Amino acid sequence: MSAPAPGRLWLARGPLAWALRPLACLYGAALAARGWWWRHRGRSAQRLPVPVVVVGNVVAGGAGKTPTVIALLRHLRTRGWTPGVVSRGYGRPGGGRDEPLVLDPGTLADPGRFGDEPALIARETGVPIAVGADRPAAAQALLRRHPTIDIIVSDDGMQHWALARDLTIVVFDERDVGNGWLLPAGPLRQPWPAPIWGGGPALVLRTAPSRQAARPHPYPEFRAERALADQAFDSAGHARPLADWARDGTPLGAIAGIARPAAFFGMLRARGLRLTRTLARPDHASAADLLAALRAAAAVPDAPRVWLCTDKDAVKLQGAPLPDGVTVWRVPLQLTIEPAWYAAVDRALAPLRRRPGAL
Repeated sequence: MSAPAPGRLWLARGPLAWALRPLACLYGAALAARGWWWRHRGRSAQRLPVPVVVVGNVVAGGAGKTPTVIALLRHLRTRGWTPGVVSRGYGRPGGGRDEPLVLDPGTLADPGRFGDEPALIARETGVPIAVGADRPAAAQALLRRHPTIDIIVSDDGMQHWALARDLTIVVFDERDVGNGWLLPAGPLRQPWPAPIWGGGPALVLRTAPSRQAARPHPYPEFRAERALADQAFDSAGHARPLADWARDGTPLGAIAGIARPAAFFGMLRARGLRLTRTLARPDHASAADLLAALRAAAAVPDAPRVWLCTDKDAVKLQGAPLPDGVTVWRVPLQLTIEPAWYAAVDRALAPLRRRPGAL
């Protein structure tokens, strides 16, 4: 059975959202209490000897954060930085609460140990990555292993206050803030707009035009476009144009273990592809979960033999024993960001290149 598409109730203030409103008020009170504790109990964010850029969002569900991290890392390298990444590593056994793990460049990442998003970032960029629930500890482990790193990018972490940041990039998609309520009545992880925790400049990146009037905020805003690549790739790296399947009317399946599988399926259909079966799995679904869903689907008469998946799912299915006669092709998501955003990032980071105490 396919997992239900998350977040539909968060787009409007319907009956179910209203029913969950008391829980949202409790969530908001817990956030406020946490903030009070940090401010009045001597807690402070840990400052690293190198600049830290946090890429995150204030809404639950995929908004394009990981593609933004990948684009940022590639840009930083062109500007002479030597970046490293810290991440929670969602999907790891035990929730990532053990000692930080460091993934060195050129090492094949095991998504089961490091998480699917860090594994994807490593494959696409080759930068060193440390994963762990304690991001300051992960960053310190990364800097000890790779002392030439001169900037840290935190994959997610807007709500992780223990790590001080020098620049925050807030990613939104077409949902903006949805119905504007906190979890679980709405999509907001925290109130918005709000001052960035720990201060520092912030940039808003919108990866798709908002479906509604966007909620005003005081931060510079920039645009990006998300689109599927023209080609899909199998596990051996062979490419095939999507247009071939569209022209031939090939019956295809699609599987996605991401925050919003329906968005991926819709993008495939918009390219003229004939999807006869779709499998929506939970975000960060394990390789075992994906394989079980594929096997069950393949056992149905007239099931498609060619399946399409996201990059994030492909890193987990790499080398996995697929059902007989089934092939899986990953369809990359391409993010094109306006040049003004890159220029704004450069301006924010320029004063930090020679920060006192830097390694």
